[in-house]
Amino acid sequence: MNARAWSVTLAAAALMALVVGGRSGFGLFVSPLNSASGIGLATLSLSLAVGQFGIGVAQPWVGAMADRVGAARVIVIGALLLALTTALPVWSTLPAVVGASAALSTVAGSAVASNGLLIGEVTRAVPPARSGFAVGLVGAGTSAGLLLIGPATQWAIDRHGWAWALAATAALSALAWPLAAAFRRPAGAPPPPAAQPVREVLREWRFWRVALSFGVCGFHIAFLAVHMPGVIERCGLPPSLAGSWIGLAGGANVAGSLAVGVALRHMNAGHVLAVVYLLRAIGIAMLLMLPTSAANMLGFAAAMGATHMATLPPTSQLIAEQHGVARMGTLMGIVMLVHQVGSFAGVWFGGWAAEATGSDHLLWMVDIALAIFAAGLVWRRRAHRPLPSAPHDTGAKNVLAAGLSGVSIPLPCTSPISR
Repeated sequence: MNARAWSVTLAAAALMALVVGGRSGFGLFVSPLNSASGIGLATLSLSLAVGQFGIGVAQPWVGAMADRVGAARVIVIGALLLALTTALPVWSTLPAVVGASAALSTVAGSAVASNGLLIGEVTRAVPPARSGFAVGLVGAGTSAGLLLIGPATQWAIDRHGWAWALAATAALSALAWPLAAAFRRPAGAPPPPAAQPVREVLREWRFWRVALSFGVCGFHIAFLAVHMPGVIERCGLPPSLAGSWIGLAGGANVAGSLAVGVALRHMNAGHVLAVVYLLRAIGIAMLLMLPTSAANMLGFAAAMGATHMATLPPTSQLIAEQHGVARMGTLMGIVMLVHQVGSFAGVWFGGWAAEATGSDHLLWMVDIALAIFAAGLVWRRRAHRPLPSAPHDTGAKNVLAAGLSGVSIPLPCTSPISR
């Protein structure tokens, strides 16, 4: 790769680490913000859920703005909004302010680091033959953020209190400004290709089967990312365990993505994806049967972390096999919107169920059922024959086989919810 390709790739990896790590660590602030503001867990969960849904709605708009004015400007403006909205509860703990911060900061993060924005820029800068490697580095940045920022946030809360830690999280957003410089397009660069119509694809049930399965992924992962610290407290374990849990899950993401990459060379992508969802269901079932202990919870974190990042490569490969790669950006944007609808449901329902019942048991039973449902949606006896593609499609397909995002965890304890 040339110097520009390396610069864009490494900057994208750093941005993913910054934003994904920061958002995963936000779950550590849920309990302190609930206590300080009196907003209520269900209401705060609804605000976070609105933010998750907003990410999906914002992705097409963010991509259009990046095409029009350049990704560098979008990232700079997004970072400023992210810093301001994250820091709002430091200035005021009024319930309305805390709720607005939870929703708006989540959406602002998508203008700094989102799959469509960053991967689109990387694939334009990197030669097709090296695209898979480049996006793999971006995915590694995601895991690095989880490993570093999650434990660091827990340390800051324990040492200096939640307000100081939240202010520091907001200040980290400023690091996006120098990183944005890597995305300035060279003079005379060709404009991005016009989007192709996807109306006919949206009429096909096979597309929606894959999209709905990814919505289940969003339900599962968003609940774990936001409500994990509260679950740990309801299990009677030290709240500080949550930071280690986030870091362990982030490290397991790397192993999971590598294992799925190997599996996709020998197995049908639909079968691989179905197995990932079934492993999630089995992991939750084991959690419900085993006694509550720190060791078992850490084992659950590793298992869920390994399966979290593993869903995107086979999901993107299924879309490419069924519909070709020429319209992958648009189609994956729609799939990500469905994912965020699932995230909305997971964050809101998880908080509501815990507050209404005093435990997470109802959530876990629903999660198991949804995982089995998702596995059934994507299981296929044989692969669809790929559609004709352009000569560079192999590189593009490899790009979309790399995984991004992630966090995981929680457990079925029944200690009363603090109101």
